[in-house]
Amino acid sequence: MGTISSAFSLITQALNADQSALSIVANNVANANTTGYTREVANFQENQPIVIGGVSYGAGVTQTGATTVRDNVLEKRLIQQQQLASSSGARLTALNAVQALFTPASGSAGSTAGDIGTDLTSFFSSFSSLEGNPSDNSRRQQVLSSAATLAGDVSNAAAGLNVQRAALGQDATAVTSQVNALTSAIAQLDPQIEAASTTPGAGTLEDLRQQDIGQLSQLIGINQITIDGTGLSITTTAGQLLVSKGSSFQLTSGTVSGSTHFFVGTTDVTSELADGGGQLGGYLTARDGDIPNVLGSLDQLAYSVSTQVNALNNAGSDLSGNNVNPGNIFTQPTQAVGSAAQMSVEMTDPNHIAAAGSGQGAGDNSNAMAIANLANRQIVNGQKPTDFFSNFVTSLGATIAGVEADNTAQNASVTQLQSQESALSTVNLNDEAAFMQQFERSYQAASQVFTMLDKIMASAMNLGQSTAVS
Repeated sequence: MGTISSAFSLITQALNADQSALSIVANNVANANTTGYTREVANFQENQPIVIGGVSYGAGVTQTGATTVRDNVLEKRLIQQQQLASSSGARLTALNAVQALFTPASGSAGSTAGDIGTDLTSFFSSFSSLEGNPSDNSRRQQVLSSAATLAGDVSNAAAGLNVQRAALGQDATAVTSQVNALTSAIAQLDPQIEAASTTPGAGTLEDLRQQDIGQLSQLIGINQITIDGTGLSITTTAGQLLVSKGSSFQLTSGTVSGSTHFFVGTTDVTSELADGGGQLGGYLTARDGDIPNVLGSLDQLAYSVSTQVNALNNAGSDLSGNNVNPGNIFTQPTQAVGSAAQMSVEMTDPNHIAAAGSGQGAGDNSNAMAIANLANRQIVNGQKPTDFFSNFVTSLGATIAGVEADNTAQNASVTQLQSQESALSTVNLNDEAAFMQQFERSYQAASQVFTMLDKIMASAMNLGQSTAVS
C-alpha cells in the first residue's frame, strides 16, 4: 500500500511535470514572432506502476521533453512545390528577356532585334520597287539598305541571345556557392540534432535545418531520406548525394565544349539538374533548351534567306551586264548553325545587284521579280519567310504563356501548403493561453494535495495533535 513518502514523491513529480510544461508554453509564446519557429508540445509519460500484493499503484507521470509539431509529409510536399515554382520562375524571367529581343523599340539601339518581320517585308518589297526601274541607283541603294537592316536585326538578336545564354551560365554558377553553403550547414546540424534529440534544444536545431532545406529547395531540386530517426540524407532529384550522415558533397562547375557544366564529384550532372527544379534547373532549362531552340529558328531563317537570295542574284545579270556570278548580297553561310550571328551584307556596290535575267539587258527586271517573289515562296522549312518568323514568335509566346501558367499554379500551391503548415506549426497565442491555464490549474491542484500531505505529516509527527503548518 502507499505511504506518505510515496505520495510526496508522486505529487512532486506532478509539480515538476506541470512546471516543465509551463516552461514549454512560455517558450512558444516568447517565439511567436520568430521566423521559422515551430511550436512545441509537452510530452507526458506514465511512470512504471508499483505492484504490491498483486495490486498496481500508480507512480505518477514524468514530463519527457518537448516535441515540435511538424508534418513531415506536408513539409516534403511544400519542398517539392517550392523547387518547381522556383524553377519555372527563373525560366520565365529568362524567357521574358528572350521575348524582349523580338519586341520592336523595347530597348536601346543595338540591344534588340527590331522588327524582323517588317524587315523581311521591306527587303523583298525593295526588289518589287526595283522591278519598276531596274537601272535606278536610289532603288538599288534601297535594296542594300533594307538588306543591311534585316541582317543587322537578325545578327543583333543572335548576339543578344548568346549574351543572355552566357549570363544564365554565370547565374547558374553563382547558385552553386549558395547550394554548397547550405548543404554544409545542414550536414553540420545533423549530428547536433542527433546529440540533442532528448533535450529541449533539439526543436530549435530542427527548425534551423528545415529553414536551410527550404532555401536549398528553391535553388536546386532535391530529395530527402530520413536516416535513424533524426538524420537526413539529401540527394539531387537524380540521386547524387549532397548530404549524408553529417557529410556534405560539393557541387562544382567546369567548362565543357565552351559551356559551363556542373559536377558532383566527377559525375557530370548538368542535364539532370536542368530537369530537377529550383533556380538552377530553371536557368539550365532556359540556357540549354529554350535559347538554343530560339537560336536554331533564327539560324534557319538567316540561312534560308541568305542562300536563296544569293543563289538568285548570282543567276542573273547585274547593271554592267555581268551574268557570271555577279556576287552575293549577303555573306554566304556554310551551314545553318551560326548563320544568324554571322548574317551581314557582303555587297557594297549596288550595280552588282542582278535585277536582270541571265543574258538580258540592263532594262530587264525578271531576276528582281524572281527575288521579290521569294517572299511568297516556302523557302524556310516549308514556310514563307514572314510566316516562318510570325509562327516562331507565336510559338515563343505560347511557350512563355505555358510556363507562366505553370508558375502561377505552382505558386498558388506553395501558398496553400504554407497556410496548412502555418496552421499546424505556427504558435497560436489563444491556444497557448488555453494550455497555460490548463497546466496552471494542474499545478495548483498538485500544490493543494502537497499542502494536505504536509498537514497530515505534521499532525502525525505531533502524535495526532492539530498543528498549524506554515
